[in-house]
Amino acid sequence: MEFMELATDRYSVRDFAATPVGDDKIDLILKAAQVAPTAVNNQPQKLYVIKSREAMDRLTAIKPLYGAPMAIIVCYDDRISWKNSRSGNHDGGEIDCAIVTTHMMLQAWELGVGSCWIGAFSFDDVAREFGIPTNEHPVAILPLGYPSKDCRPSERHLKYRDLKEFVKTF
Repeated sequence: MEFMELATDRYSVRDFAATPVGDDKIDLILKAAQVAPTAVNNQPQKLYVIKSREAMDRLTAIKPLYGAPMAIIVCYDDRISWKNSRSGNHDGGEIDCAIVTTHMMLQAWELGVGSCWIGAFSFDDVAREFGIPTNEHPVAILPLGYPSKDCRPSERHLKYRDLKEFVKTF
């Protein structure tokens, strides 16, 4: 699949089939996270792969995940994330997690596996429930699985702002 076709076709899956994702596909999705660019190549991402039914029940008690059979909690380690000294030592960990998560979403879609970026959840509750250390900061939950047969993209999926609205050339 050509990149623009992949990027345009991918949508946030909010209705998953119960079919588990095979370890071979999970490995490729994690490899996409490994090769994602990060600031100064510090690779501060920490990924918690949630596969067991018990762990998924604990996670979905905090945030419903549309029936996904598995999820990845995407965090960054503030001990190794890049700090921008030119901007008040702004921590680049969240940006790195965004890049890593996007790579995983696109790789998953190429494999026929759907995902949905979840950012609206209690970071503290997730950290506490899964024993995530205080130096690691949850940024996203990425539920993964095969779209159900009735799953469709949101009506907003193919609505784009005109390039002129957000691109300025100098």
